Amino acid sequence: MEPWQGKSAFITGAASGIGRALAKALAQRGATVCVSDIDGAGAGRVAAECGKGATSVALDVCDAAAVRAAIVEFAGQCGRLDYLFNNAGIGMGGEAHEIPLEAWHRVADVNIWGVVHGVQAAYPLMRQQGFGHIVNTASMAGLGPAPLLTPYALTKHAVVGLSASLRVEAAPSGVRVSVVCPGVIETPILAAQLPPGLGAAWWLPDVRRYLEKVSGPACPVDRMAQETLEGVVRNQKFIVVPRRARIGWLLGRLFPSLPDQVLAPAVAFERADRTARAAVAPPVP
Repeated sequence: MEPWQGKSAFITGAASGIGRALAKALAQRGATVCVSDIDGAGAGRVAAECGKGATSVALDVCDAAAVRAAIVEFAGQCGRLDYLFNNAGIGMGGEAHEIPLEAWHRVADVNIWGVVHGVQAAYPLMRQQGFGHIVNTASMAGLGPAPLLTPYALTKHAVVGLSASLRVEAAPSGVRVSVVCPGVIETPILAAQLPPGLGAAWWLPDVRRYLEKVSGPACPVDRMAQETLEGVVRNQKFIVVPRRARIGWLLGRLFPSLPDQVLAPAVAFERADRTARAAVAPPVP
């Protein structure tokens, strides 16, 4: 029997990208999944893709009471809660001094508090039943510097710290905790669509170009999901995916100044490109 057969998994932010790939991979392996997302219609479509037994729920992870209610209901339906994948998150970038305060609050609300709300709902249930695995999605931006993505990096460092600390605290109760730190993954977040209300703060014309300049080509999301689940089965503390991203992480730990040396030219290029595009842009009426 596969380790996922008959297990229950609640996934946030699963209407697209990494969450969708995880939901489909888990369902294919025999798990009962609940696909949750603020986009309820999208979550429903993914649940349909997952097949018989998959359910969906419209869920804003910023709403602690709603998160608790959804997770408790799913656990009750399944009779247990084996996995929580705290995956919901949003991207945020640009020059730190240009990003409005409300944008910092928004990314923290989703990327930090959304994870906390999931943990607060699932962890007591898992302690009571004596088993369970919390898997929090962070980023390589949570393991090192990520200039021009500073608000995002701030939140992902927080998720890494939460996960590493809770892992030690939860182990005696039979509860496991892992943190997933993806490199560049082929997901909609690379489309660099302008977040509403940010104006010129999000100015990177091609986020994928910027990230690939320092991290290499984007990894297909389905392969990322497969490697993630392999890491979960092994109960890895840090699940750094794809595999090539682990090399960069280890080199950064061995040579702490190396990431700065790699990132500085990429930042300089993006700033110069921004200046050049502004010089040829049509005047604002």
